[in-house]
Amino acid sequence: MAVATKTPAVQSVPWTKRLTSVRLYLGVLIILVWGLGPFYWMAVTAFRDPDYTFENTPWPTHLTMENFRNAFDTSRGNDFGKALINSLIIGTVTTVLALVIGIFAAYALARLTFRGKYLVSGLILSASMFPVVVLVTPLFQLFTNIGWIGEYQAMIIPNISFVLPMTVYILASFFTELPWELEEAARIDGASKMQAFRLVMLPLAAPAVFTTAILAFIAAVNEYLLARLLSSGTTEPVTVAIARFSGNNPLVPPYAAIMAAGTIVTIPLVIMVLIFQRRIISGLTAGGVKS
Repeated sequence: MAVATKTPAVQSVPWTKRLTSVRLYLGVLIILVWGLGPFYWMAVTAFRDPDYTFENTPWPTHLTMENFRNAFDTSRGNDFGKALINSLIIGTVTTVLALVIGIFAAYALARLTFRGKYLVSGLILSASMFPVVVLVTPLFQLFTNIGWIGEYQAMIIPNISFVLPMTVYILASFFTELPWELEEAARIDGASKMQAFRLVMLPLAAPAVFTTAILAFIAAVNEYLLARLLSSGTTEPVTVAIARFSGNNPLVPPYAAIMAAGTIVTIPLVIMVLIFQRRIISGLTAGGVKS
């Protein structure tokens, strides 16, 4: 006698869940277009013939590499290649110094107990909200008096003060969540405080340090206002060099070459973020949830 098998009923997904999924993906799409739209248009214009710069076609047409050659052309007074090196120097030195100072400051705020600890934390974070434009005149006057106008340190030192609060904030929240037991175990095994920090705690903080380094480097490279006033022709970064681009007609900015230069600067940063996005996300979210 055959036994009838009962087919399990397929449960339909409630329309409320479907609507929630549609809204989620629609929101992600809007944010993606909003964020990448300007970069896409810049890249399309960079590869477009200069005679068709203002064409409204949303896809690449009249492709050419002439704009990239013009971006590196020094015959019109532009030195984009030197500006790239300057930005690399300024960004790298700023990032390294901010990390060295920020790691020790964040570790002290996370691990030590002292009077005025929360006041110090508040002052560090409040520094990130200070308007840059207020500092322009005092810094210009100071660096003029000591002969630093047009030197690398005139841009590196202010940049450190801008990225240091972010560095301390990210690393302090991460160090706070690291288990004390690991440091105590290293001390019991004979390690000094510095050895326990350098050999045990610092490697555990690598994701947060890596994240902070990327964000600090991008912030230092993108700075324009102070660099425009404190740099010279030999030390100006890419932000200033691109703004000063000149073409055949002094009355018409070379928009296509500017777009090409912007694409050259942006693509490495985008690729770096895409490659290390998991580390960046893990570094930003580490310490955000208590175990």
